Amino acid sequence: MPARHIDIDGTAGMVRTGYDTTELPARAGDVVEILADDAESGWSWCRDATGREGWVPNRALARMSPHP
Repeated sequence: MPARHIDIDGTAGMVRTGYDTTELPARAGDVVEILADDAESGWSWCRDATGREGWVPNRALARMSPHP
């Protein structure tokens, strides 16, 4: 979980923003829908063709050209 989502006081911390750590397995050529881009972390929350959702590193994504 990114530190910016936690308030830390000594040895205790409180989560201030809900955060799901699920990573979405993907292979080269898979098409995913980007639901949320977290540019600061370098990850995007995506949905695959089967409806599964999770984080994918932005370095693994390439934008598709729009269809004419």
